[in-house]
Amino acid sequence: MLFKGILLSNQPSFSANVQTIERALLDEHAAAGNLLVKLDYSTINYKDGLALTNKSPVVRKWPMVPGIDGAGVVEESTDPAFPVGSSVILNGFGVGETHWGCLAGYARLKSEWLVPMPKQMDTKTAMAIGTAGYTAMLCVLALERAGLRPDQGEVLVTGAAGGVGSVAVSLLATRGYQVIASTGRASTADYLKQLGATDLLDRSTLATPGKPLQKERWAAVVDTVGSTTLANALAQCKYGASIAACGLAGGMDLPTTVAPFILRNVRLLGVDSVMAPLSLRQEAWQCLSESLDRTHLATMTSEISLDDCIDAGAKIIAGEVRGRLLVDLNRQ
Repeated sequence: MLFKGILLSNQPSFSANVQTIERALLDEHAAAGNLLVKLDYSTINYKDGLALTNKSPVVRKWPMVPGIDGAGVVEESTDPAFPVGSSVILNGFGVGETHWGCLAGYARLKSEWLVPMPKQMDTKTAMAIGTAGYTAMLCVLALERAGLRPDQGEVLVTGAAGGVGSVAVSLLATRGYQVIASTGRASTADYLKQLGATDLLDRSTLATPGKPLQKERWAAVVDTVGSTTLANALAQCKYGASIAACGLAGGMDLPTTVAPFILRNVRLLGVDSVMAPLSLRQEAWQCLSESLDRTHLATMTSEISLDDCIDAGAKIIAGEVRGRLLVDLNRQ
């Protein structure tokens, strides 16, 4: 069996190429997978961009097929919970980093990594959402578990025009929250308001170091940026507010103090999408299938082919991608 995929190599130096891959090579490098999945769709996330450009040490085994997300149909299985013909979703678990990933026609995957496709969803919709949308849902669930309600005030979303941010804006707005979208791209104003943002905030106002405590404004925050942006968001939180932190596009550092935590009772909630337990994954995907506005999803999604992915990886790292990139693995 032959199929098309992206192969990353570090010999003699880094390269990323779309090429024909033999089944034997897949079986050799993804031998731990007990299911063979014919993939219909994948997507390009920020982490995929890092892998495709080698801008960060995301890939830990070589050669590697990148792609941390995939959705398709099981063709071979040793697990009765996922019989042949099952539609499945894959997010994270080191796929595309230490285990061959989903920017290819086929993947060998472990059954414990997979989420059954919700009844109201198909493979195309699942990958239009992808890890970005699934992470946004995890953030919203975390904030609501912490007590957030729509009547408590404004909710800030940083990096709002990106994948996680776009879905977060839509989810929060649909649930009745007053969403303020932070972005550095003025051209995305109409787009973000279409998704439900009440107003926009120029990201530069959060990018400069500020005081440990600033004027209280936010009832909650979904932060995809980290670094000084997250520090300022913390300093501007209302008493008792929560921040769901899930990204580091602006850096891994956090130049803040304990003041927001001990003087305003602010809670910083870390949100991980890579190794989240199955029960939480299923809850998030079920919520997405029931409550994500499909019109919004269509507005934020651009469809590309496998051949477009390497260029798309560079663009997402450069901050030139709006919303979600859906990869049709059967598109020529």
